[in-house]
Amino acid sequence: MKKSPAEFEDEARLLLAVKLYELGRVSTGTAAQLAGMNRVAFMFALSRFGLSPIGLEPGELAEDLANA
Repeated sequence: MKKSPAEFEDEARLLLAVKLYELGRVSTGTAAQLAGMNRVAFMFALSRFGLSPIGLEPGELAEDLANA
């Protein structure tokens, strides 16, 4: 299914923002602005790409909690 130019642009902005966040170049707030969404929505969107908004992988967080 083809996307409209606006849908393609929205997706491209999100992908750019996610990649820059993943590389540590921008914060979640800056990435959210790049993606054209609020910070909370961006933080939830990170899970679609297997990323965590708190800098830990889910397994690492579970391990930290188990060792606490």
